[in-house]
Order: sequence, then C-alpha cells, then structure tokens
Amino acid sequence: MADKQDYYETLGLSKGAGADEIKKAYRQMAKKYHPDMNPGNAEAEQKFKEINEAYAVLSDPDKKSQYDQYGHAAFDQSTGYGAGGFGGFGDFDMGDIFSSFFGGGFGGGSRSQSRANAPIPGDDIGVRVILSFEEAVFGCKKEVSYARVQKCDDCSGSGAKKGTSPEKCTKCGGSGTVRVQQRTAFGMMQSTRACPDCNGTGKIIKTPCDNCRGKGYVKVNKKLEVTIPAGIDDGQRIALRSQGNEGRNGGAAGDLVIQVAVRPHPIFERDGYDVYCEVPITFAEAALGAKIKIPTLEGQMDYDIPEGTQTGTMFTIRQKGISAVNSRAKGNLYVKVVVETPKSLSEEQKKILRNFADSCGEKNFSKKSSFFSKFKK
Repeated sequence: MADKQDYYETLGLSKGAGADEIKKAYRQMAKKYHPDMNPGNAEAEQKFKEINEAYAVLSDPDKKSQYDQYGHAAFDQSTGYGAGGFGGFGDFDMGDIFSSFFGGGFGGGSRSQSRANAPIPGDDIGVRVILSFEEAVFGCKKEVSYARVQKCDDCSGSGAKKGTSPEKCTKCGGSGTVRVQQRTAFGMMQSTRACPDCNGTGKIIKTPCDNCRGKGYVKVNKKLEVTIPAGIDDGQRIALRSQGNEGRNGGAAGDLVIQVAVRPHPIFERDGYDVYCEVPITFAEAALGAKIKIPTLEGQMDYDIPEGTQTGTMFTIRQKGISAVNSRAKGNLYVKVVVETPKSLSEEQKKILRNFADSCGEKNFSKKSSFFSKFKK
C-alpha cells in the first residue's frame, strides 16, 4: 500500500475535493484513458483502472470518509481496517472483495463488460466566428468549417471490413475481462483485469476496415450554415447541439460551440444593449441651439439640441439601441455632444469674437465665475 498513489492525486485533485469536482475530473480522465480510445496501450489501460478505482471510493460518501480518515489502509485486509477487519486465509476472489467496497467496479464479468462498453459522450468542438458590428446587431447567417469525428461510413462504426463483423473474444468470452490468480500471504487471490487480447472491448476485429483502419471512427471536414441571432455580443457563445464529435457505444454526440468575436465600430461603442456615440457640434450650434443630424443604428435622424448646450452633454434617445437576444427589449442610444473650437481664424473673425466676448460679460459664464470664487476661498 505504501507505493499506491493517492486517490485524489490519481484524479488530479486536491484533498477534500467536493463531489462535483470529483465527478468532473473522473469524466475527463476516463474519456482520455478509456481502452476504446487507446487500443493496445497497456499504460493507458492501467491508468484507466486506477481512475475507476479512485472514483469508486471518492464518489461514495461512506467510502470517501473512510479513505479520508485511514487512507488506503481502509481497504487493506492486512491492516485490520480493510473489509471490516477481515484477516482470514484461503482462496479469495478479489473481485468479490472489491465489489463490496466499489459497487462491483472490479467484480463479475457482466458488470465489467458493461463498463468496458459503456456509452462515451463525444467531445465538444469549438470554432471562432468574426462578425462586423452590424452583423452582431442585426443578426446574420455564417458558414463555418470544422473537422468532426464520426462513425466510419464503410463499417458503420464496427471497425470491421465491409462484409465482415467483429468476433467475440475467445479469451474473455466477450466480457472484456479476465480473472487472474495470484498467490499472496493470505493464500490464492483472484483479481479481475481487462482482457489483453481485446483490450477490454470483448471483441476481436480480424479484418479491419480499410477506411478507418479498424478504429470505427474517422475525422471528416464539415461545413454548416449557422444563424447568428440579432443582438449577440463579443465573447458570447452559441451551442449547436449534437454537432460535435460523435459519441461511442451509443453515447451522445458533443456540441459545436461557436465563440463570437465582434469587430469594433468607428462611431458606436456598445455596453450591453445600449449604444454610445460622440457627435461634434459648432460653437454657434451649442450657443444658439440647433437641429443637428445624429447617427443611429438604422441611419441618420434629426435631433433638436437646446440653446446653451455645454460640451460633454449627454442626450438619451430611448429604444434606439440594440435588441436583446430572443427578446422584445431594446437598449437606448446615448449621444454625447462635443463642442468643436474653430481653428485658423482670420483677423476679422478674431475681432468679431473678441467683441462678442466683451459684450457677454461675466453673467454668461457662470461656471467660470463660480470656479474662481471657490479657488479664492
């Protein structure tokens, strides 16, 4: 037991990990090291058994509690803790012993066979789609290309050449497991292991399919037209169910996950479903008030600004923002006006402005007067 790896480490977890973390880690690692995904790989097969053993303990609250308290000694017959302090001699079936602790994970052939041929869900596939600002606002259709793993058409996923079929493994009788006897200090013990001839699948392919070389699955390039909903934002994702890699042994297919990237707009800035923009106006328009043109997502519109408008004033135009995805709600358009100071004035123009400034006096510049009054105080 001293050389046995910690169950938490086996699943790549820290001690005390919660049930959800344990389940997620097991799912990822079991898919990675499953014998069907690693045919003929003895190292992956051993890792798969270790992962299942660790999960069988850590997923059971009672067994996890025993393990957290005593470690591997909780399931070691030689310590007095394992198997309720069992310490007899004779011929024992390790499959039966482990079955009592691990819910049959190392037990009889039928359960091992069901595990070896259990459904494996397919992986998700991620693709990136770049949209213009307008495409994101109003929605569009985009064609995406990606590579997908799916059943071989020639053999329908069996791995056997057309006209032939996989045969039941004679070594394990199709169970996917074999029992091995080993003499120990406690007598002859039996343990259940994945069949070395069929790698735990219970089947032998004598004539592999030429197209998939016996794997049963091939990678194909696909194109798909995707509807981008109006209102989608940069960084959001769209999941197309069952368009990812196909599962194995009847497992569900993964999803095609599309991540959206939106190019910036030269005028508009987006915040959720609201849109912001800056509109330059002249000094005369700000002072006298005016009907100005402002941009909206649908085109230009006229808008009246009052006389005496200050630079930086924000005007709100309701319901002129972006429509929420799958909703009737709509954001607002916020227009910030910026007074543009004229440059390169002629002497005549400068003279007119000086006369104008002299005629205004202090009363027309209340903010300036207030500012210097506060400064003096």
